[in-house]
Amino acid sequence: MNELIKKSVSLADAELMVRAAMAKATELGISIAVTIVDESGIPKLFARMDSAPLIAVDASRKKAITAVGFGMPTGEAWFNFIKDDPILREGVHDFHDFMLMGGGMPIVSGTQVIGAIGVSGGHYLKDHECAGAALESLY
Repeated sequence: MNELIKKSVSLADAELMVRAAMAKATELGISIAVTIVDESGIPKLFARMDSAPLIAVDASRKKAITAVGFGMPTGEAWFNFIKDDPILREGVHDFHDFMLMGGGMPIVSGTQVIGAIGVSGGHYLKDHECAGAALESLY
């Protein structure tokens, strides 16, 4: 019998990514909140640096859920996907737990999305850098 094996981001990898994202944030001079979700969008790990904006808590969660739900980063990738489609561009904001701004990235193993990271607290381009540093820590 073949068993289906469902891959998921491990707690150890989530901890590693949070540390890497926060190290990058310190380097960039910002304070962030970081949310790691599993492949189903269920929170795996959350952390908020001292003095990170309170709104970053929910924004980081929404960025992670958006990235895992669609298997693509938030920010430029999403904007390019919707910019020329007026109905989608306006309607996407009605999605529950959707965040367009950069800082959300899927976590991929092989060809499978196994989770996502969401970072918020700085300008969305800096959030994106922090999320990228977190993913790089896995390789």
